[in-house]
Amino acid sequence: MNRITQLFNIQYPIIQGGMIWNSGYKLASAVSNAGGLGLIGAGSMYPDVLREHIQKCKKATDKPFGVNVPMLYPNIEEIMNIIVEEGVKIVFTSAGNPKTWTAFLKEHGITVVHVVSSSKFALKAQEAGVDAIVAEGFEAGGHNGREETTTLTLIPMVKEQISIPLIAAGGIATGRGMLAAMVLGADGVQMGSRFAASEESSSHDNFKQTILNVKEGDTQLTLKELAPVRLIKNKFYEEVQTLYTKCPTPDELKALLGRARAKRGMFEGDLEDGELEIGQIAGLIHDIKPVSEIVVNVIEEFEAAKKQVAIL
Repeated sequence: MNRITQLFNIQYPIIQGGMIWNSGYKLASAVSNAGGLGLIGAGSMYPDVLREHIQKCKKATDKPFGVNVPMLYPNIEEIMNIIVEEGVKIVFTSAGNPKTWTAFLKEHGITVVHVVSSSKFALKAQEAGVDAIVAEGFEAGGHNGREETTTLTLIPMVKEQISIPLIAAGGIATGRGMLAAMVLGADGVQMGSRFAASEESSSHDNFKQTILNVKEGDTQLTLKELAPVRLIKNKFYEEVQTLYTKCPTPDELKALLGRARAKRGMFEGDLEDGELEIGQIAGLIHDIKPVSEIVVNVIEEFEAAKKQVAIL
């Protein structure tokens, strides 16, 4: 037991990232059943769809699970009320001010975790009363911090500043990566890309297969003028880069991005014109497995790595 397993009442200090278009109830319940903490990704769900996924998750697992809520999305008040009404006990918030909803959630007996990309924001989240921090490095897929601080640097810096439990994220998909993060000061890890390439992920098979083909340098952080996002380089990405040669305004970038670009890529499988969000660690992901196997493999490698380090 450590501070993260105690906080969430789970077997392993492994949290599944609440990724848009990947993290439905099937993935969340599978991770929870395997001993980690599964998260439903509310960012790609209308309120009624989120309610449905929460209800299905409660039927699929008797273990703790949570909901990830990016606070920049619309319908936030309705989403928070649904979370309370459905009795969800763990909420991860991101992309917003933790002071906005932390007190409300904690008044309803909910454990609150906030995702940050810097020590500065980690301190603000701790001051806001959250129960734990996810510090996410520059390697991560999807929306990312503007600071571009790598996980290797970020985790010890955040650890030095806060007293509450710390979860490392960004570039972690293996047992060795998990051990490295914990040696740096993390109490647990959050993994996104590894679980995106699982049988239970709700993303399209085209996207899952593309993850397996990603090599070093095949992803890039872009659209920083809107909200920095790490994407696989494809036709849409190249169109973004071409537009950048003309010094575009934010409105011109928004016009190119359009609506539902991430849904088109990850959920509908459009590999050319869709937005394909994945982390740099995809270069170490070589197969699509059931979540139960992924968790077992990570823990086995973690324990083996610990013994190897002890010998050294």
